[in-house]
Amino acid sequence: MKDLKTIAKAQRNTRAVLIFLAVLSGFTVIGQAYFFVTIVDRIFLKGHTFEEIIPFLSGLLAIMASRALLTYLNGVAGVKMASKVKRDFRHALLNKFSKSPILASLKGQSGQKVSVMMDAVDEIDPYFSRYIPQMIQSSVVPIMILVAIFTQHMNSGWIILVTAPFIPIFMIVVGLKTKKKSEEQMDKLAAFSGRFLDTLQGLTTLKLFGRSQRQKETIRDSSLSFREATMEVLKIAFLSSLMLELISMLAIGLIALEIGLQMVVFKNMTFFPAFFVLVLAPEFYLYLKDLGSAFHTGRGSMGAAKKVTDELAVEEEPIEWGSEELANPEMPPVIELNSIGFSYAENGFTLKNIQTKLPAYGQIAVVGRSGAGKSTLLNLMAGLIRPTEGEVLVDGRPLYGYKESDWFDQLSYISQNPYLFSGTIAENIAIGGKGNATREEMEQAAEKAGILPLIQSLEHGFDTKIGEAGRGLSGGEKQRLALARAFLKRPNIILFDEPTTGLDLQTERILQRSMEELARTSTVITVAHRLHTIKKADKILLLEAGVLVAEGTHEALLSTVPAYRQMVSVQQGGEEE
Repeated sequence: MKDLKTIAKAQRNTRAVLIFLAVLSGFTVIGQAYFFVTIVDRIFLKGHTFEEIIPFLSGLLAIMASRALLTYLNGVAGVKMASKVKRDFRHALLNKFSKSPILASLKGQSGQKVSVMMDAVDEIDPYFSRYIPQMIQSSVVPIMILVAIFTQHMNSGWIILVTAPFIPIFMIVVGLKTKKKSEEQMDKLAAFSGRFLDTLQGLTTLKLFGRSQRQKETIRDSSLSFREATMEVLKIAFLSSLMLELISMLAIGLIALEIGLQMVVFKNMTFFPAFFVLVLAPEFYLYLKDLGSAFHTGRGSMGAAKKVTDELAVEEEPIEWGSEELANPEMPPVIELNSIGFSYAENGFTLKNIQTKLPAYGQIAVVGRSGAGKSTLLNLMAGLIRPTEGEVLVDGRPLYGYKESDWFDQLSYISQNPYLFSGTIAENIAIGGKGNATREEMEQAAEKAGILPLIQSLEHGFDTKIGEAGRGLSGGEKQRLALARAFLKRPNIILFDEPTTGLDLQTERILQRSMEELARTSTVITVAHRLHTIKKADKILLLEAGVLVAEGTHEALLSTVPAYRQMVSVQQGGEEE
């Protein structure tokens, strides 16, 4: 993503409008001073009547109204430019997050990503809504004012030329400090957001383990750290405003002293040019002071922009899919794992040389100890992560040679904790459909998943709202909703990642019946730990420390593989208990 200066330069049409508005604003400032000074001069010094100055009063009111309108239009142009840039940044971030591999999506804290997308992008707004419009105004209007002052009094013009550079010099010095402090502030805000969201999501767990008070102190410290960083930025802002006011006040004082000497002592200057210069000089410095304040805000926006561009610059290679179509999308394909391997990171967990073939309509069980690589193998077969070596073949062709949409249309993945979105039950089931599912189709899917009686017992039925992450539903109810999605989709391949873990026996039996029905028309691959699930499998894959140590039927492995026999013995002991 480009930096803010480059993005601003690319907004040619908006910049042209802002320059045009600035020129018009310059004329209104000078015109306002002229009419005001003329009215005062003619009433108090030349003794004109009220009727004689009505045209000048009308001109003054028209100029003031025009100036107000130009200020409004200038602000609108800046806000529109900022809105477009923020939208582009958010689209870029959302596009990046949506294309990130599953491993990249799991890295870091959700709160930090939300903070970058919302808070950091919002902090970019002032650069385009305030700084750029004010910079253009302050580049055009003061020059027009200076020319007008030079035409009336040369000495005042030279005083302005000598004192004016002190303001941008001070702005640059303060701005560098502001950018650094703003970057620190955004870092601390992201850290605070991440901790806060993590704590909210795990509040029940923290309370159960008696750690909520300690986490409260952690959040408090993070909050105080963010507050201190914010106060540092504000301190610089207040110091900047004070110094800009001081420089402006001293410069205007010098101009007033020079004009007073010329009028009173040397008597070579009349009232009209003297008053005209005194009215215009504060306007000159006002635009520079406003630029100083906007510059401070703009440097803060650059700090926020760096946070966003750093996030966008992180290299997370998306999985690239091909364009081939599945030969027979109505029938489950044959899946072959051809010497695939995968490593999470250097010296991290590794899957090594997995070689096997999974037949169509087969029921496959993946077993092994915790940490053996079962879920990783499932993610590889699903196409969520790409093997670092070898390849997954589907009907004899590499998986990633197919269209991504074609492959995922054939696939359902049901994990231990399926995610349910905030919304109605119907909306959550409909996610599984390939198009606009009818209520009747959703009812049939819910019935096959064994959750229709529960839904019908609710006051609002399918229109019952559930909370984010399925709040309000039990673990078994979430699993049955996930199964309803699968029945609605009617996939050819179903991946189960220990879906019955932690469920009561009755709920588990309902899920088992549903899974058996799905298996009639699909290839079912299950990460299993229940013995009765393992026994029914056509093929069992036994993993140990990322290695496929054995495969076969339950009876064959029981008689030939000691490690499998020991695992079954432990399972039988657990079930008897």
